[in-house]
Amino acid sequence: MNTKTMEGLIGARTNMDLVNTPMRVFKEARRKGDLGAMERAMGYVNDFEDKAYDYKNVANEGMKEEAKDLREKEKLELEETIEKRREERKELEEKTSADKGTDTVEISEEGKALLDENIDLDSTTYVTSNSATASEPVIYTSTGNVSQNEQSVEVSVSV
Repeated sequence: MNTKTMEGLIGARTNMDLVNTPMRVFKEARRKGDLGAMERAMGYVNDFEDKAYDYKNVANEGMKEEAKDLREKEKLELEETIEKRREERKELEEKTSADKGTDTVEISEEGKALLDENIDLDSTTYVTSNSATASEPVIYTSTGNVSQNEQSVEVSVSV
């Protein structure tokens, strides 16, 4: 909380509490019919009320300053967050641009064993399996196995 706000709130409350004493004196003087004491008491009441309103204005100024400071702080935090996101995006773009053109393949243990079986030991060429040829299209199932090519079936629909 801003110091002006605290000072204003405390000062206003204190002066409003201090109004009670001269008001009590005013009521007592009115009951007795003492006009001079009533005027003096009302003078004190007016002084305390004026001070309370002055403190109220100080509290309002303090709250405006506090709201302004909070807006500035939120704006700075937002700018910092935006800058942080820009840096993260830039790093991500740099990382993805460096990775373009290169793919990573992970071979399972079964695949490694199959690869070892199909390597010709005399040369570095690979022996192709006879289950699928290059000219025929290959269809894989959801489990990753090669499905057998079925003969195409023609379907004729007339309406």
